Parts: sequence; structure tokens; C-alpha cells
Amino acid sequence: MQPIKGISAAILLAGFGLAVAAPSQAGSLSANVSTTNNYIWRGLTQTENEAAVQGGIDYAADSGFYVGTWVSNVNYGPSDVYSYEHDMYAGYAFAAGGMTFDVGYLYYNYDSEANFDFGEVYATVGLGGFSFSGYFLTNTEADEGPDQDFEAFGTYYLSADYGFEIGNGIELGLHVGYHDGDFAEAFNGSDDGYFDYNISLAKGGFGFMITDTDVSGPAADGGYDNDEIKFVVSYSVDVDMM
Repeated sequence: MQPIKGISAAILLAGFGLAVAAPSQAGSLSANVSTTNNYIWRGLTQTENEAAVQGGIDYAADSGFYVGTWVSNVNYGPSDVYSYEHDMYAGYAFAAGGMTFDVGYLYYNYDSEANFDFGEVYATVGLGGFSFSGYFLTNTEADEGPDQDFEAFGTYYLSADYGFEIGNGIELGLHVGYHDGDFAEAFNGSDDGYFDYNISLAKGGFGFMITDTDVSGPAADGGYDNDEIKFVVSYSVDVDMM
């Protein structure tokens, strides 16, 4: 579920399963399509380490307001009812004092049988090649289990990213994030909060990422293997529509 984030980080990490692409240019309508050998979200595979095809449409106004939608196939196991993820988001991005700011709302929609749709508010602050983001659960249709609390702001994801060009048009990205809260544990199948970290290279539409986590519980079991290093290759195409 790919991130609303700073423009530089979006360029570096697009197509690596962070689910939402940041707006491209003010006053523009654009589309994107990508394929990847593994859809990774917050360090965890969303396709049992299989391939995914993804795409979306974004509109960004001159004012800094943007809205968009994004979709990907997902697979959480042979007996699950999930087949797709459809994200809808809207936000406002602006610059001030040499820094960039981005705030908004993101809604994750899945097959109706799953009954696990949820929404988050987010905020990103960027300075140079650095960006810092926070995503906070606001609502979900999922039912709480014993000793679980899906209250607003009780589950969160915090991340830090740094991106820069290393030459010949090649962009290097560094990322670390932390996901915690009862809803994160229920959705991810994790025993506790966990860290994820990756390093990525991108040029043109091609991307390569090495990613790992310290997750434990069912999320680390066979079929997911989210506690092992993963190598992700992707290719994306962006199309200006207006």
C-alpha cells in the first residue's frame, strides 16, 4: 500500500509495494502502471512472494490538493478471500521554509468477504533528500478479537527515508520503518511491532530493492518468510494525461 510521501522518495521507491504514488505535478492528471516480482508493503509480502500487476490514476491541482486511486492483486494464502487491494486517497502538499509537507487520508479497500477495509491519516515532512512520515489508523470495518483494540490512532507506522542520485541517472533510496498496534498485528499476522528496512536503486522505470524485517509470528512462517531478505525487481510506466 504505497505511500504518500516526499516527491524524491516517491520517485525512488515507486513500484516497491508502498501503495500510493505521490502527485506528479501541480495541475496534472497522470496514470501509472507497474509490474513487480513481489508486492511488498511495510516490509511484508502481500502476494506470498509472487508477482503483482499494479496501476493508478492521480490528479494534482495547482493549489497543492491531490486525489488518486491505485489497485494491485494480493494473495495472503490458498484459503484466504483476498484477491485485490484498491486504495483511494486525497491530500494536500506544499512547501515552506525550504521544507515540504504532505497531509492526507488513505483508504484501503479489499474484497467484501474479507471485511478488513481500513483507513489512515498521514503526514510527511521532507527536507532535501530526507523525509519522515507517520500513518495512523482512523477507522476499520474489521471486528476486534479478544484483547484487541482497533481504536483510532492506536495503530501506527513511522518511517524515515533518504534518497539521492549516485550518478548516471541512478537513484539510491534508504528506508527504515516501524509498524505497531493491535490492528497491525491482526492484519499482518505478527506477534508484536516490527521494523522494516530496505535499500533501493532506480533508473527510468526500472527498480531494484533489497528488503528485510525483524517480524515474528505467522507473518514469518513459510509462504510469507517475512523475516528473510527479499529481492524485488519492478518496472513502472507513468503517462501524462493532461
